[in-house]
Amino acid sequence: MLKKFFAVTLVLMLAFSLSGCGSNEPTEVEPQGSDGKYEDGIYFAQEDEFVKDWKYLVTIEVKDGEIVSADWNGANINAGPDKDTVSKSGGYPMVENGGAQAPWHEQAEKAEAYLVETQDPTQIAYNDDAGHTDDIAGVSIHVIEFFELAEKALANGPVGRGPYKDGAYFAEEDDFVKDFKYSASLTVINGNIVAADWDGLHTDGSDKDTMSIEGEYPMVENGGAQAPWHEQAEKAAAYLLEIQDPTAVVYSDDAGHTDDIAGVSIHVIEFFELAEKALEEAK
Repeated sequence: MLKKFFAVTLVLMLAFSLSGCGSNEPTEVEPQGSDGKYEDGIYFAQEDEFVKDWKYLVTIEVKDGEIVSADWNGANINAGPDKDTVSKSGGYPMVENGGAQAPWHEQAEKAEAYLVETQDPTQIAYNDDAGHTDDIAGVSIHVIEFFELAEKALANGPVGRGPYKDGAYFAEEDDFVKDFKYSASLTVINGNIVAADWDGLHTDGSDKDTMSIEGEYPMVENGGAQAPWHEQAEKAAAYLLEIQDPTAVVYSDDAGHTDDIAGVSIHVIEFFELAEKALEEAK
């Protein structure tokens, strides 16, 4: 009887073991090591959309399992210098015009230091839906974007740095062609292209983006285009952010049209060649 009991028990244990091996339940991968510390490396996350012309980004460095540095920055929808640089140069006058207690970059640095101190982006209490906090002395700006992006970056695991040098890059055509001269403006943060803008300067000083938005470049009405120029230009810029390499575009004809970008029927070769030229300084 005792032998039979042990035999049945063994069969049941084996059955449970096999059913566990065949489970389709996904295994959750955590960014932390077995000792509860983070895996060493560079972590990065950014917002999906621009809000009020800005998109926030967070870069975190982990050494020996600890967060040793954090950078909170922003990219503008029109590319160019990042928010940190703009604030330091006086181009984001929160104190002068808004009565803030300190410039944006100084308050951002305090939020970064708080994360390094606490080592946990969830250890922050907000006092309103906008994401302000009383936990950090000298900080009156909303910080929820920073801590939520930090949490996202750490959850995704280390990704390293991109291939480009951080900074703002710009290139434009040498001459006007059919009354326009095109330009490309790019922002690189953590080695990645995070903002891109394609525009054109008219001989009268107007820019093509504004002309298109205001209906002064009626491609749809007069030319039967599927969308206004500025909307198609935005899709081309978004595609560059996706592929991160302006030379990866495949053209379908000598005029520079492409089938790679849905909803874009204009020739885009000018933008991608200018982006390539601008990024020569970023290598």
